[in-house]
Order: sequence, then structure tokens, then C-alpha cells
Amino acid sequence: MYFGGGYGYHEMSFVQTYRCYPASFIEKPQIESGDKIIMPPSALDRLASLNIDYPMLFELRNKETERVSHCGVLEFIAEEGMIYMPYWMMENLLLQEGDFVQVKNVTIPKGTYVKLQPHTKDFLDISNPKAILETTLRSYSCLTTGDSIMVAYNNKKYYIDIVETKPANAISIIETDCEVDFAPPLDYKEPERPVVSAAQSKALAEVEAAPADTEPKFNPFTGAGRRLDGKPLQYQPPPASTSVSSKDKKPVTASGNVQASSSSAPQGSARQAQGKLVFGSNRGTPNERQKEVQKETKPEPQEEEPKFQAFTGKKYSLRG
Repeated sequence: MYFGGGYGYHEMSFVQTYRCYPASFIEKPQIESGDKIIMPPSALDRLASLNIDYPMLFELRNKETERVSHCGVLEFIAEEGMIYMPYWMMENLLLQEGDFVQVKNVTIPKGTYVKLQPHTKDFLDISNPKAILETTLRSYSCLTTGDSIMVAYNNKKYYIDIVETKPANAISIIETDCEVDFAPPLDYKEPERPVVSAAQSKALAEVEAAPADTEPKFNPFTGAGRRLDGKPLQYQPPPASTSVSSKDKKPVTASGNVQASSSSAPQGSARQAQGKLVFGSNRGTPNERQKEVQKETKPEPQEEEPKFQAFTGKKYSLRG
């Protein structure tokens, strides 16, 4: 089917080849901040006669390099046989001024997920990069996996790669809720870990291998005894031991001296030791054993202090 102008088209699709030029060739600098192109008026007439989906989306193909991208359309005011597009889009397609590019009308699904990767980490230094990106993407109609879009902010251009898109390699971002994820910038480097020398590693190993200092254990009743009346003790308490085996245990007498016990010594003589309390003895009657215990436990007599006697000194005369 042929239309006015001598171009041939299929009834259900629009495919045409144009010469491309950057936006600097026309007084439309606003197209640099988006993905929309300017096409000739004849393209609008042909598109209007076709049964196409709106908004109009197009596939751009460089047949020489087989690079593909997608875009929308802003106006139909270009000269016949020519189109104008953002310069960053020409860079993606590896196109020069005046090169031929194929333009085809396509239908693109709405996007649900996109993963972005900035070229430089200074994009993350912007006070609110998320808000800047949302504002910039309002000028875009679609995104293609493998493209690098340009974000202009504060007189500086930031380039961002489209790493992944779902549900297809090309998605429409017009009136859709799309999840956005970020990959680390291309110039991002992991912080280097400090290199530990052989001497330092050896010192650390020795510190780890050294046993921890053991804290002294608490031993109760190990202090010295004191009498309430201030008099000196008549015996010294035996030293306390925290670990005494059953073989080293020996009976202690009331005076504080250790009484040696032997299996060969007669049982009666061992129980007759002075100052020793014996239970279950069979020697003598109960009265005799009670008298013997009272005799053994009788306190030693203490020296009596001389009493004070008044007027017992010598007499002296004032006359001499």
C-alpha cells in the first residue's frame, strides 16, 4: 500500500529509515533530557491511518552495528527524511550525524522492575538522588536493557546504565508502578583491608595462645583469730587447705596440734590422748567416761591479777 510521498508501508506497522541528527541541529534542547525524538509530518499521517497502540513507541535500530533502543515521539516538525534525537541516544546506537537509522512502531509492555547502575559514585553524593531520578524519568517513555540514560542536575551530566528490566528487555514506564533497584557504581571499590605483617600475625597468635590469668579462689575462714578480752591466743589455728585428699586427713586436737594416727597403734591409747573428744568408747562405765570428759575439758587456771590495796605504802615526815 502506498501513501502520499512515495513511501511504502504495511497496513498494520510503520517501518521507515531516516537520517538522524542530534538535538543541537534544531532549537529543541529539551529533548536532551528525555528519550523522545522529532519526526517529519509525513510520519504522523501514516501513523494516523494505522491501527496502532497509544502512546506511540518506536524501536530504533542501527543495521550496521545491530544496536537497538526504544523511544517515544515529541513532535512531527522535522524535515522530510530526517529525525532529531538526543545525543546520548545516538551514542547508545553508535550513530554519527547523518547516519541512517530504522524506525519501527512497536508495542512495549509496562515495566514492573528496573535495575540501575550509575557510572560514577558522585551521583550518590547528591542530596536526594531518588527525587532527582524520579523527576528525570518523567521525561522518558521507555527503558531498554543495555542503554545508558543521562540525568542532568546542577549543570552536570550523570550517566546511568539500565542493567535489567522486567518483564521484557524493553519496558514502558508511562503510568505504571515500577520497582527500582540500584547496583554499585562502576567506579566503586571495596575498602581494602589492612595487611597484617608476619610479625604482627605471630604476636596475635601468641596472645591468643597465652593462657588467661586465673583468678584466686575464695577460701573461707583463713584469717587469724582474736580474743575479745585482748589476751594472746594460747594456740595457733592450723593452716586451711582447699584440697586435702582422704589419705592426708588427720585428726586435730583441741590444742591445735595434729595427732598422728596409725593403724598399728592400739585403739585404747589413741582414744586416751589428752584433749581429744572420743565418741562411742566402750571403756569404763558411763559415769567414769563423763568424769574423764569433764577432767579433759576443764579449763586451765589463769593467773590472778593482784588486787589494789589502799594505804599500804611507806610513811614520810615533812620534817625530814
